[in-house]
Amino acid sequence: MLHKFFALLLFASLHAMAATPAELLAGYTAQAGQPANAAKGESLFKASHGQEWECTSCHGKAPMSGGRHASTDKAIEPLAPAANAKRFTDSAKSEKWFRRNCKDVLARECTAAEKADVLAWLISLR
Repeated sequence: MLHKFFALLLFASLHAMAATPAELLAGYTAQAGQPANAAKGESLFKASHGQEWECTSCHGKAPMSGGRHASTDKAIEPLAPAANAKRFTDSAKSEKWFRRNCKDVLARECTAAEKADVLAWLISLR
């Protein structure tokens, strides 16, 4: 129990001051209590989860390129940090968009492990 408390405390600390995608990933990994799995992240991103939208509906199949919002047609900058240096540098903004997008795609919020997996995959893209 104490281990979980310290992991959550570490996550909160890292999460509050995350300034890089790697720091944000470390926070999600600490909260999840398991290593991130980039292959699972890619699968989650590319799969249909029974909802109207998938991640690729707006972000496209290639996160190194931009996308367009499925209903507003608004341009979306590339999701992969290697293609967009601003991605995953603001923890509050990252949480906001994970929350919204996971609800649209999964009909629920993503777990810390799912966020870590997706972020690990996005960080791996070059």
